[in-house]
Amino acid sequence: MITLSDLVASNSKNAGNRPAVTAGEVTLTWSEVAARVRRFAGVLRGLGLKRGECVAMLGVNNAEYFEFYFAAPAAGGISVPINMRLAPAEIAELLADCGARILIVDPQFAELVSGMRASLPQVEHFVVMAPQAPAGFRAFADLPVVEAGADGSSSIDDVAMLLYTGGTTGRSKGVMLTHRGLITNTLQWSAALELTRDEKLLIATPMFHAVGGLNSIAGALFAYPTVILPRFDAVLMFDTVQRLRPTNVALVPTMIEMLVMHPEIGKYDLGSLSKITYGGSPMPMRTLKLAMQALPKARFFQVYGQTEGGPTMTMLRPEDHTEDNNRIRSAGQPVPATLIAILDGEGREVPAGETGEICVRSPSISPGYWRQPELSAETARGGWHHTGDAGYLDQDGFLFIVDRVKDMIVTGGENVYAAEVEKALMAHAAVESCAVIGVPHERLVEQVHAIVRLRSGATADEAELIAHCRQTLAGYKCPRSVELRETPFPVTAIGKVLKRELRKEYAQRHA
Repeated sequence: MITLSDLVASNSKNAGNRPAVTAGEVTLTWSEVAARVRRFAGVLRGLGLKRGECVAMLGVNNAEYFEFYFAAPAAGGISVPINMRLAPAEIAELLADCGARILIVDPQFAELVSGMRASLPQVEHFVVMAPQAPAGFRAFADLPVVEAGADGSSSIDDVAMLLYTGGTTGRSKGVMLTHRGLITNTLQWSAALELTRDEKLLIATPMFHAVGGLNSIAGALFAYPTVILPRFDAVLMFDTVQRLRPTNVALVPTMIEMLVMHPEIGKYDLGSLSKITYGGSPMPMRTLKLAMQALPKARFFQVYGQTEGGPTMTMLRPEDHTEDNNRIRSAGQPVPATLIAILDGEGREVPAGETGEICVRSPSISPGYWRQPELSAETARGGWHHTGDAGYLDQDGFLFIVDRVKDMIVTGGENVYAAEVEKALMAHAAVESCAVIGVPHERLVEQVHAIVRLRSGATADEAELIAHCRQTLAGYKCPRSVELRETPFPVTAIGKVLKRELRKEYAQRHA
């Protein structure tokens, strides 16, 4: 049965001379990528990687990261991309959790890792992707290659990748994704996105994230040329699109905001972009409208998913990006071979229009969390993957996301979903961004507290913002207190606000 590494090997035979990966000034063909993946896998075998073991990588977006996704399973192992924005203690925790004995780093992270070696007792091999290695590291280029043995590669139901969740609600968990699930989800994603033979992908999100990983797999599955940005930067992306003419890019709302608000967007030809997918956090309606105006040739697709979901679960198509109906405010409908149900706390399906927990069935759902069987079973209870998100389905099966179940605020016995309040606040012209949390209250148990950043030059006070919310929300849903914030919100790598950090800050101020 086919695995991720088989995709690259197949492209070497069927599309060997076609461009595969462009990163910086380097463009590699599929034959060259396949040869590099074989060597990468041989190096991992030479370091003693055993079937089913994890191998971790801490690096920036580049061609080697693309190859890592296919080389680790080619050697029988599991690729573990590490979020480069984590603190050293967090990195050490993830490496201890997955048990990786091999850690591969880009040169710019060698000093960071050197300083934390004492907290990485299980790591036996520190490998740097550079011609020369600093003390304590081995240079990748100098490592011996060991050819595959009889049991040297993975099978389709083996775990191919271990992705650690962003940790917006607490400690990160290792989500297991199999070859079968990843390939299936890529096919589901491509069918919903109506991909053609002539796509050219642009990876602008971090490659340690599920979006970067899925786009890498899509490039290999369909032999698409794939352009990799080393980092997200508006002008760099403008220039890259103008020069290399990619057709397809996945972005998060904060990235789209940075693009459409950039003063130089009109100086570049961005007309090659025919498909833009977005997701990962709520999209402000005004940002979406600006993006559709700035990029009139592009078709916009909203994606809802999570790492455990494969990751893609639903998609809102371009024809539904209209205010003629309410669908533009939804997350769309399930991608092929995916079922969505809204269940109450007893596991019963609720009627259309009623809010409950969003639950999913799909062949691409993760088999669970690494070394956490009890949590895996709890998440998969009743044969449904429980997302932890609250939402409802309308009569036509369009999914509307209300909030994270754990972000629900219970105030005076009433349930308030923070996302609903945030949506109301974002409709105020002076509000640039906001976050709503529950904070302790003697009588109500919790009260709704809003943290707001205003647009440059704009003014608004607490009373005005609360009054604004009262125009569209029930009184118990409106903030009882508003904090105006000047510093940026603490966020994950893909721009999700870390509300646990905001709660911690509030608690420290009101201790």
